[in-house]
Amino acid sequence: MNQYQNSVAVITGAASGIGLALAINLAEKGCHLALADRDIEGLSQVKEQVESLGVRCVIEQLDVADNNAFIKFATKVDEEYSQVNFLFNNAGVSLIDSVENQSLEDFHWLMNINFWGVVHGSNAFLPYMKKAEFSHIVNVSSLFGLLSLPLTSAYNASKFAVKGFTESLKMEMAGTRVSVHCVHPGGIKTNITNNAKVTTNTISKSELLAGFNKQAKTTAEQAAAAILQGIEKNRRRILVGGDAKLLDKIVRWFPATYEKILGFEKGVVAKRKQSNEKA
Repeated sequence: MNQYQNSVAVITGAASGIGLALAINLAEKGCHLALADRDIEGLSQVKEQVESLGVRCVIEQLDVADNNAFIKFATKVDEEYSQVNFLFNNAGVSLIDSVENQSLEDFHWLMNINFWGVVHGSNAFLPYMKKAEFSHIVNVSSLFGLLSLPLTSAYNASKFAVKGFTESLKMEMAGTRVSVHCVHPGGIKTNITNNAKVTTNTISKSELLAGFNKQAKTTAEQAAAAILQGIEKNRRRILVGGDAKLLDKIVRWFPATYEKILGFEKGVVAKRKQSNEKA
């Protein structure tokens, strides 16, 4: 049975990356779409692409940090379709800097999108989703919502927060027709790292991108397929990519020492030593 045929899916961050791949995959399955992103030009291109597959699509230029705008978007989607079956809170940004150097302004900027965007989306659409015959709220956390890295404290904090929020929401929706899922992608070949705000002097953006692109093995299309497979199996937690599955096991086996086992602290110590020698 194709649960997507003539269903309605809302996707944030839909102009590129995993959001775009989800939109195309769902359209191919006959699912109507409501797509949101700050990039309205990119959204317009996605709209043309998915409508050519025979489904309806509405788009909205949306800052997920704006709760009132999210509520208006939810009202618009309900008026257009009278149902919402899938909500993918996917929009996200990245920030690279140390705790002692990053500005609180940058920290707030990231949290407003990565965490509050998920909360805003869930709250805005939940009343409509509870009325549907079936519905799924899919919140995108990260591998870094399961483990932490140096220089990504804000990103880690936001993705751990998404995990905690989603797991609580899942419990609260027990016994209803609303299923709740938390997605933890590993290294995905998208632009989130290319577009990361890098404000540290510890590592250059070119070094960061070289390291990420070497590690990222999963395409956005593969990630979208894995997410939908996880929904179909009604998994509360959806791990995407071999790296996410492996590192999740290491963290669960060695919760107090994984950073030493994986060598996360070695680079920090080496950089500090190098900096002290130069001084």
